[in-house]
Amino acid sequence: MISVRGLRKSFGGQTLYAGADLQLNVGDRFALVGPNGAGKSTLFRMLLGSEEPDGGAIEWRKGARAGYLPQENPPVGPDSVLEAALGSHADPDGRLTAKAKKVLMGLGFKVPDFDKPLSELSGGWAMRAALARLLVDEPELLLLDEPTNHLDLEALFWFQDYLRSHRGAILLISHDRAFIDSVCSAIVAVEERKLKVYRCDYEGFLAEREAARERLVSAWKQQQTEIEAMEEFIMRNRARISTASRVQSVIKKLEKIERIVLPPEARAVKIAFPQPARTGAVVLRLKNARKSYDSVRVYDGLDFELERGWKMAFVGPNGAGKSTLLKILGDVIPIDGGERLLGHNVKVGYFSQHREGWLDPDKTVLQEALSVGRLNGDLFTRTVLGTFLFPGDSVHKQVRVLSGGEKSRLQLAKLLLDPPNVLLLDEPTTHLDLSSVEALVAALKSFEGTVCAISHDVYFLNAVATHIVHVVNGKVTVYPGNFEYFRHRQAQMSADEPAPQEPVSAPQDPEVNAYEAMKAARRRARALEKAQAELERLHAELEGLAVQMSDPAIYADFVRVQQIGEDMERVQSALQAKEEEARRLSGG
Repeated sequence: MISVRGLRKSFGGQTLYAGADLQLNVGDRFALVGPNGAGKSTLFRMLLGSEEPDGGAIEWRKGARAGYLPQENPPVGPDSVLEAALGSHADPDGRLTAKAKKVLMGLGFKVPDFDKPLSELSGGWAMRAALARLLVDEPELLLLDEPTNHLDLEALFWFQDYLRSHRGAILLISHDRAFIDSVCSAIVAVEERKLKVYRCDYEGFLAEREAARERLVSAWKQQQTEIEAMEEFIMRNRARISTASRVQSVIKKLEKIERIVLPPEARAVKIAFPQPARTGAVVLRLKNARKSYDSVRVYDGLDFELERGWKMAFVGPNGAGKSTLLKILGDVIPIDGGERLLGHNVKVGYFSQHREGWLDPDKTVLQEALSVGRLNGDLFTRTVLGTFLFPGDSVHKQVRVLSGGEKSRLQLAKLLLDPPNVLLLDEPTTHLDLSSVEALVAALKSFEGTVCAISHDVYFLNAVATHIVHVVNGKVTVYPGNFEYFRHRQAQMSADEPAPQEPVSAPQDPEVNAYEAMKAARRRARALEKAQAELERLHAELEGLAVQMSDPAIYADFVRVQQIGEDMERVQSALQAKEEEARRLSGG
């Protein structure tokens, strides 16, 4: 479908591509990966013809059509959502309209949204409408630049399934490893100004790339040893007449050696949250919290408790109230009623996916970093910014000219410059590249404080979360384990039929004499004592299981996580039954 041959492209003295080749055929599903600034989006623009290469050739199969989803700024016009999804297609029999409605609903739109003008939508929903148009149009090639940035988890899983059934070719850029593995059959890496295809999943790509580098380093070391030996021989024997011919032979051999050049190590974000001051056992508590927007009640009588060291991920359908809950916890928005209670020694840090209002566009990177209100020195601040890929004079760039990824990195750097012990993160991986996501995951896993995060990045959720908070219709349910285990439990519960409710007849107390009544009272007292002892044992067992489940290291063993989760459910059920028995025996 597309042949890229000998592609060359430079910008301002930086060479992005030098003799790059790529063959993309019908049915290929490739993920384009590389560090920020490697030229991924530039390659898309050259494929689309909106930017000219400096050399080489890009050849399309005659008649092939491409559909392009940009990372930001979708086209917005007077059309309605449904009209935008249909594009210019005629639809005499209504089948295309039915397909468009199916796609729109899969991406999270409701029926009343179909007639809304695009101009009334937020940027994220406008991106979903643009994505719907591509899926309805079904071009031979889909070029998708971070297509999951504006999707919630429900829409993301629908989108993954839809792409798996897409008959055309796909070339996409994404920071979501799990999405890449679900959709793509190969990785195209921008390496040394070339395009190299790895026909494996992302984990396999990392392993293959590391193995290739190790082989190259080994060959380089061996070659360096040989070169040093030849140079030493030449130096020792150059002045001797008896070895002159051999010296000349070695010199010629040395000149003919094709020197191995080690590529520079890719610069990566280095994130290390300072280990925070210890808080109380309960970090933050909401009691009978209420919150409404324009007469729409989001929470009414919400009780929620956040414990020290937990790493919680908030999941649920779009509009369920996840961001509202995170903002309430961070005191970003006030509650209409109830209480928000901070624990002992708690300091909260909030990261917003919407950078407007959190970064001053008129300040430089350095000025924004120094504005955190902490007396950090200029040198220390520059050092932290350097680890977030703001080296040297780049700290004097204005915030307004930064890319989405650079703004996200700057916000994370500000958190490090004024370190909290409770991190509240709203979509922290959006606009980060894959290596930056890896660095953030590693930092959060080693962070000893408390974390609450909203994310649609499944890899991030599975790697970081120790608890899942399921938010639906103003109700909040906490599940132990990571996101994969939560989905497993949800599937199990959906498959289970509700247990039949059998009528329970009230026991009929027989008439007994005083002696028999006394014996019955003694039996009840002994049974109550036994029930209370069993309650203590069950509480201790549940606490021990919770301690095991809170250890992040355990999530490398899914079978063990599953077993502990099932044990916790068993103990909780036993506790509920035993508490009911104790109430009955005590006459409560």
